[in-house]
Amino acid sequence: ATSRNFRQAARLLGLDSKLEKSLLIPFREIKVECTIPKDDGTLASFVGFRVQHDNARGPMKGGIRYHPEVDPDEVNALAQLMTWKTAVAAVPYGGAKGGIGCSPGDLSRSELERLTRVFTQKIHDLIGTHTDIPAPDMGTNSQTMAWIFDEYSKFHGHSPAVVTGKPIDLGGSLGRDAATGRGVMYATEALLAEYGKSISGSTFVIQGFGNVGSWAAQLIHEKGGKVIALGDVSGTIRNKAGIDVPALMKHRNEGGQLKDFHGAEVMDASELLVHECDVLLPCALGGVLNRENAPDVKAKFIIEAANHPTDPEADEDSYQEGSGRVA
Repeated sequence: ATSRNFRQAARLLGLDSKLEKSLLIPFREIKVECTIPKDDGTLASFVGFRVQHDNARGPMKGGIRYHPEVDPDEVNALAQLMTWKTAVAAVPYGGAKGGIGCSPGDLSRSELERLTRVFTQKIHDLIGTHTDIPAPDMGTNSQTMAWIFDEYSKFHGHSPAVVTGKPIDLGGSLGRDAATGRGVMYATEALLAEYGKSISGSTFVIQGFGNVGSWAAQLIHEKGGKVIALGDVSGTIRNKAGIDVPALMKHRNEGGQLKDFHGAEVMDASELLVHECDVLLPCALGGVLNRENAPDVKAKFIIEAANHPTDPEADEDSYQEGSGRVA
């Protein structure tokens, strides 16, 4: 999907075919085996990836995700997207992305630490402050970045700038946790304003309740928006009167799952993306809006907070053919 969108943009820009091919091929692809002892003494092996797409505009930059679906194609696409995002935002970075194919929820904290440190040992000579700077992504957080920073520093000396998204007491930035969700809120505010609408009084459906989705929900709630349905891997819920997001955050932070939250009713996960609302925010995996479900989407506006949540076919077939939706 990413390459297809790029080729379409290249045609519109009239790019030379040799330049187009050069921009599609990544600078470097890294694939490493990460074997760790589990807490029970058995050995487990995982595959780690880092794709460094382009460094023409500065050091490469991009997240590291821990998820079962991490594979070379996904990491390649996300690295390429990072190149275009940094360029569009006019920040002096290139694009990269990485990940480990694993289920982080099935690993203990000590197992995750060992996995992260082994992965860092395998790629430490290919990342760096002026080369490639990892960041948190799906399934990783500030603690993951602290482990990478510490392990990398064993080889290269004290290097806090090798990762972003670190804990504040290790040199992280205040406000970083909320930054992506806050950006989603501002983008929503700006889009609605173009149509004479505002967050206050509008209804929202959010897919994903990780870092991005939870902060977007909180900030939209604070602005007077009504989150009427949301879901993640732990459940999908709705309340047509509006979900009490602060209460839901408290429930989640105490270890509760969405499906067990008393302030809403459980709904079928397959109905979430096609639930009636003013604004739909996909904040989870890519490719969730496709040719099959896109015609049934009832939202008037779509704010894409995940990485490429809309397949090109869905984009072309549904959003550009007079559906009345704005994405």
